[in-house]
Amino acid sequence: MRKSLLLKGFEVELFTGRPNGEHVGVAVAVQKELPEFVKEPDHRNLEYITAPQADYVFLTEALLSPRRRLRAWLEERGLTIIPGSTMSLGNSDVFERSDPFNSYHDLIESTYWTNVVTASIHINLGIEDYSLLFAALRLVRCEAALFLALSASSPFLDGKPTGMHSQRWKQFPLNPTDVPLFMDYEHYVSWIEKQLANRTMNNERHLWTSVRPNGPARPYELNRLELRICDLITNPAMLLALTALLELRVLSLLEEPDRLDPLKVSHLSSNELAHLSDNNDQAAARNSLEASLSHWSNGRPILCRQWIGDLLKEVTPLAKDLSLLSQLSPLYALLEDGNQAIKWLEGYSSGLSIETLLKEGIATMRKEEIQNVDKEAIFR
Repeated sequence: MRKSLLLKGFEVELFTGRPNGEHVGVAVAVQKELPEFVKEPDHRNLEYITAPQADYVFLTEALLSPRRRLRAWLEERGLTIIPGSTMSLGNSDVFERSDPFNSYHDLIESTYWTNVVTASIHINLGIEDYSLLFAALRLVRCEAALFLALSASSPFLDGKPTGMHSQRWKQFPLNPTDVPLFMDYEHYVSWIEKQLANRTMNNERHLWTSVRPNGPARPYELNRLELRICDLITNPAMLLALTALLELRVLSLLEEPDRLDPLKVSHLSSNELAHLSDNNDQAAARNSLEASLSHWSNGRPILCRQWIGDLLKEVTPLAKDLSLLSQLSPLYALLEDGNQAIKWLEGYSSGLSIETLLKEGIATMRKEEIQNVDKEAIFR
């Protein structure tokens, strides 16, 4: 049994704005004074990256300490951090450039407009063995919809509900439009080189899909799996619970590739698996936990909530072995009570305004940052 945990790191995208939930762009000014933050093409959102760590003990502080520094900077200016993964109150009709002289931003604005102005969480797991990395990529690609369903937090856009639980994933431009299930490292490299040659990808980073390999010199030097599908998860315990489920699935695969590698197990072809996974992602964007999905093992329909419950049961023995059982516990409450999108839509249906829901979310985020101060971690 594998005993060591994987390195884990997060890329966290956040919106900034006023305490009433209105988005205000300040990314350029933030980056000048808080260099750990990186501006996006539209300055209403920004990003920070946590250093890779294996032990869950340190991850909460790694996630929250940059948020505290950003919040303090914002509050001095009457601003705050806004929850959610889309511009819930607007204005998606206007692209607000962070760098008007950046040619890559020219491309983003002219090609994708504000469809890319979203906030999300990217979860990175360190895997340096290429055969194991690509097996893990195949499994996570086939189960990515489950993680989107758990994290969905973008049911609103421009002041109204969109009919989606993850409007972010519905609107975000996937690129290229048809990404295969990679057979191995060589397949991946040759495919990327072909996309760059025919300009379906503008650079090596322009692979915008649910999960992708990442590393210091893509596509040639890789050292991690990057799950990109998740909406913004503001609660650190919930994010780490989702991360633990992801890690336990990958660790299970590394121990038993003949049982969990879809390429070896599924009755479906690799092309069928790729299309099934993409269709599942869209179904999860619409209905999250209540979505009807198709299981990668045989193509048969299964409710998303049931599938997640089945995975939790399956990883329980390994979670016990690695002392991660308590880490998973928030997911059981989420399956029972609903994700952020479901709770917001329930509140909206009961008569609460989107502004009120965002104000409550802002207060909750601030409370989490105060309650979870790890004084020992700060001084380590």
